Amino acid sequence: MYACKADKRIGYKYLLFDVSAVTIELHQITTRGVFEMKKRIFALVITSALITILMTGCGKANENVSTQSGSNSRESEAVTENTAITLTSEITELEDGFSAVQFEGDDGFQAFLEAGGASSDGEVVAFLSSHLLADFDILGSLFGCSTIAVQSPGGEQLFGRNFDWQNCDALVISSKPKTGYASISTVNMDFISQSGGLVGAVLELNDIRTLAALYAPLDGMNEAGLAVSVNMIQDSATIEQNTNKPDITTTTAIRLLLNKAANVEEALELLRQYDMHASMGMMIHLALTDTTGRSVVVEYVNNEMIVTQTTVVTNFYLAEGEKNGIGTAQSHERYEILTQTLSENETMDMQGVRDALDSVSKDTFGEFESTEWSIVFNLNSGTAHYYHRENYDNRYTFRIK
Repeated sequence: MYACKADKRIGYKYLLFDVSAVTIELHQITTRGVFEMKKRIFALVITSALITILMTGCGKANENVSTQSGSNSRESEAVTENTAITLTSEITELEDGFSAVQFEGDDGFQAFLEAGGASSDGEVVAFLSSHLLADFDILGSLFGCSTIAVQSPGGEQLFGRNFDWQNCDALVISSKPKTGYASISTVNMDFISQSGGLVGAVLELNDIRTLAALYAPLDGMNEAGLAVSVNMIQDSATIEQNTNKPDITTTTAIRLLLNKAANVEEALELLRQYDMHASMGMMIHLALTDTTGRSVVVEYVNNEMIVTQTTVVTNFYLAEGEKNGIGTAQSHERYEILTQTLSENETMDMQGVRDALDSVSKDTFGEFESTEWSIVFNLNSGTAHYYHRENYDNRYTFRIK
């Protein structure tokens, strides 16, 4: 099956993003800069802005995404076969429903942690509102995902991930925070929408939208070689740990790990230092892998954190015990397909992982949903291959090293 697919993929369209190429100074968002902006905004208008961060729902985008480079932007090149395009701090639309942006500076996340984190989406909203001059709401619904971890023939560690949902706008963020590891992560752009007259127009400069998106990643890889993905479990239970530790929510936990953990062991130690609270009360689990080849899933059963060794994660509990196997029927089918693929392939290259993700994409099951993005991370080289809406003949390549 895979050999046949490889024949079809002669003459791919490749896009290569080297986010380390620096030519122009990036305008950095600092706390001081935010408050200066606040003074300028309120000197001009008295109005309101609404920024809605949707953790899991998708819909049609209503915003026009800027593709122009700002004069204060740091630039990096994206190269297709014969054409060079520019990736900057302005959100750049690469194709319908798929965009990318580069961020460098103070993401405020260290201040978020030092303030005690957040035990609910509302508290995340309150923190962001105080920094971003806007009011937030957090809503959401269910999504499906699949992940796979495997070693390449050359000994590099690979991690593949599908995000399944209805058509929505994906944003790839290359982040170089002032404090923490550089990373690449993916956010649903429909998580962030805005309105509010002239204030909304100011926000169209994208800086604030990008900063807010940093708090809502669904997956990612950092420069140290850690990869993480959040996958939903369809279960009526939720996660509400209350042990007097600092608090963290689903997506801020992903940002925590990308910014601060170099490997799975450090990620687990970080998670143990916080009380986890599920966004919107949705049950989730976290797939983690690193350059040593260690791959685990972190699950919460009766608010107890349980770690299970596994190279495949979909949307049902893998921890032994009362919850084992609870999840959707299709998630079991996807798990079996990927497990069988690994049993037949001791090693896989990045194209092989792509084909494995294709084999469990939503089109395979003939459902109304689509696989909005598929990613293959090479944890050793810091390379990420992205495929949008099951078009596995069109590859976007990003690098963080």
